[in-house]
Amino acid sequence: MTSPILPDYVPVPRASLGPAVNGQGYYVGRVERNLYWVTDGDYHSAFLTTADGVVLFDAPPTIGHNLQRAVNDVAAAEGVSNTVTHLVYTHHHSDHAGGSSIFGTNVVRIGHEECRRLLLRDNDPAKPPPEETFADRRTLQIGGERVELAWHGGNHSPDNIYIHFPDHDTLMLVDIALPGWVPFYGINLSEDVPGYMAAPGTALSYPWQHLIAGHLGKLGTRDDAILHQQYIADIEAGARTALATIDPTPYYQQYPDNPWAAVKGHLDAVADAAAAPVIEKYTGVLGAVDVFTSATAFAILESIRLDLGYRMDVHP
Repeated sequence: MTSPILPDYVPVPRASLGPAVNGQGYYVGRVERNLYWVTDGDYHSAFLTTADGVVLFDAPPTIGHNLQRAVNDVAAAEGVSNTVTHLVYTHHHSDHAGGSSIFGTNVVRIGHEECRRLLLRDNDPAKPPPEETFADRRTLQIGGERVELAWHGGNHSPDNIYIHFPDHDTLMLVDIALPGWVPFYGINLSEDVPGYMAAPGTALSYPWQHLIAGHLGKLGTRDDAILHQQYIADIEAGARTALATIDPTPYYQQYPDNPWAAVKGHLDAVADAAAAPVIEKYTGVLGAVDVFTSATAFAILESIRLDLGYRMDVHP
């Protein structure tokens, strides 16, 4: 069996890389005061130590039992309880919630009401549905600490929420802006592209300095969210120009009996044309800009066509 020929990609900017994980595969760090974050180099979780125990935010299975080890590290160093009493879901996806069952049945699970519906539908014992839910906003008051939960409409998923720590200058919003990096396939596999594109603006309407973004090994700042907005806006502008200027006729002439081949050829060309100047502009600024920008351009151009009706002209 021959080895596959793998592509070369441009080097990842050093600023995109986070702290090294320890020998057990995790890093735990202080965000502010008694708010901490945990990463395995990709996924993020966070926890707040309180007078009544520990409140955990997301339980990625890739971090798994290292979540409790991270809590234990902090509890031993700070002389506080290591008992996780509450677990807040950002959303229902298994890559962020699939380690929840590690914490047993005595943990109070909290999430958006749509999160509960989707987890009941999924029926996965690894991620029990939240017992406590909310529709638009909820303030958590636990052990003398305050956390603001809010749902501002669908974005990455129908139930993805904003978690604001007003006394810690921090926002947790996962699977939207990934500090130092471009989005994954299909703008992080987002179900609502217009909602996804609007989410950074909503995030920036909150007062915060630290961003817990869910992925890729480092905390973010407001500048990271603004840079993400600029990157997405540049792709959208390029997609609109490419949709308006690239003639689909040659593709349909080449494949008269295969409309899917024609559609693919045309839209791939549009995505590549939209992506090319963005890749050039952000190389050395964002990680994996040459890996996923064309895929992001495709997701955005399809959204502005299908959701916003751009260039969906009515036949005369």
